[in-house]
Amino acid sequence: MDKGFDSFCNGSLFGAMRRTLLFAAFLFLLSPVLARAQESPPPHRGLFGRVLHPFSSSEKIPEYRNAKLRGLQLSIQLPPEPIKLGEMRQLPVTVSLTNKGLRAVELSFPSEQRIEIYLHDAAGRVVTKWSDNRAFAQTAATVLINPNEHLEYSETIATRELAAGRVFTVEALVPAYPELDAKRKSLAAP
Repeated sequence: MDKGFDSFCNGSLFGAMRRTLLFAAFLFLLSPVLARAQESPPPHRGLFGRVLHPFSSSEKIPEYRNAKLRGLQLSIQLPPEPIKLGEMRQLPVTVSLTNKGLRAVELSFPSEQRIEIYLHDAAGRVVTKWSDNRAFAQTAATVLINPNEHLEYSETIATRELAAGRVFTVEALVPAYPELDAKRKSLAAP
């Protein structure tokens, strides 16, 4: 009555199923290689890379000596330029730590301090340190950042030492992991 089901039960379709199972096993074994390729794509992607990941960004993820930090990227956001020193005594700074990798990253901190922000003048000297006049409890903690998630810290830093009409640099870093460092230049207007 149902010849398709009978041929399946008799094993005549086993050859086609075997090829499908072998192909599925091949893809399963190849998946870690593809995951590593997606984690740190080459600067110039070939045809095969573009076919596998057509919408992945060409933005290069920093490489760190500490393998634990792979996939993390630290960035700084500042108000639009130029920064008017007459109107702004405290510069708002947003520091984002984003996991652009495929695996969760666990960070351990010896105290409550997660970030440090430095304000450099045009000569490169540190004129303001964000953590000055702040107390941090010496309580150890662990933070887990899942793939495609980020931590965001919105802080302010004093601008009283900046000179008008000069370029300044904001540097942010994670003190427990000094490799996580970012700098951003801006212009100070009167």
